[in-house]
Amino acid sequence: MQNEWLYVGLFLVVGAIIPAAAIIVSWIISPKKPNPIKQSTYECGMETVGENWVQFKAQYYIFALVFLVFDVETVFLFPWAVALGKLSLFAVIEGIIFILILIAGLVYTWRKGMLEWV
Repeated sequence: MQNEWLYVGLFLVVGAIIPAAAIIVSWIISPKKPNPIKQSTYECGMETVGENWVQFKAQYYIFALVFLVFDVETVFLFPWAVALGKLSLFAVIEGIIFILILIAGLVYTWRKGMLEWV
């Protein structure tokens, strides 16, 4: 039984070492010649005009996060809906509770005005 977990542990160690080694080696062998052009803000190959700092409304990020949450939850609901006829009563009730939690979250965000695109 311990040998099986040894393989899992070895896989985790190797899976952490390889990306870390690649990042460290690239950092060591990369050329380091900083200059003002390399330090400037790159914006689609064009010279920046004016101030480089642009503030966006936080509401756009909240709108995107709400969309992402409900989009990911749809992915979780799809397999449940496909197997609905084969599920036990407990699984069906859990799915309904999950949907009710999503509806409560949607009502909350709607009432807070986070879905207004202004």
